Amino acid sequence: MSVKLAGELQSGNVIIVDSNPVVVLKAQYNKSGRNSAVVKVRMKNLMTERISEAIYKADEKLEGVMLERKDCTYSYYAAPMQVFVDSEFNPYEIHEETLADITKYLIPDMTDVCEVTFYEGRPISVLLPKTIIREVEYTEPVVRGDTSGKITKTAVLKHTKHELQVSGFVEIGDKIEIDTETGDFKKRIA
Repeated sequence: MSVKLAGELQSGNVIIVDSNPVVVLKAQYNKSGRNSAVVKVRMKNLMTERISEAIYKADEKLEGVMLERKDCTYSYYAAPMQVFVDSEFNPYEIHEETLADITKYLIPDMTDVCEVTFYEGRPISVLLPKTIIREVEYTEPVVRGDTSGKITKTAVLKHTKHELQVSGFVEIGDKIEIDTETGDFKKRIA
C-alpha cells in the first residue's frame, strides 16, 4: 500500500475508498480563487463494477494500491469487451466502458504495445503509448488562398472513424502521428 495525494491522481490509478479498491476513470483538478484546490474523481469500484464520483481536497491523502503491469497488444473487440494479448498470447478482456477515452485509437491486431494494469489478476486499465501512428481515411481538400501556414481541417481515422484536427497539407491515405494524451495531431509520417 502507498499513500497518494488526491491532486496527483490520474486515470488508471487504483485507490482504496470505503475499504474497496476503485480505479480512477477521470480526475479533474480545479483551483478556484478563494477556496482550496479540489479534485473531482470519476471512479469504478473493482469489486462491484459500479461507477461513482467524489470530490477530494487536492492535499487529501488517499491509500493507493500497488498493481501488476504487463505489456500487451490490442487484438479485437468482442462486445462489450476489448481483448488484449500478452507476448505469450494470453487473452485479457477489459470492458469497453473502462477504456472509453482510448477506444478511438484501437484497431484490430494493432502492433502498438500498451501497458495493461492488473488488480488481483484482473485487467483494470490500459495505457497507450505516448504517440501512435494511424492512417487518414478521409479529409477535405485544403482551401486555396490562405497562406498563413496555420490551416487546419478535420480528418477521419481509418477503422475507428475518429475525427481530429490536422494540418491543411494532410491528405487521404497519409499516416499521421497522434499524441494519445492530448488527442492532438503531431505530424505527418513520410
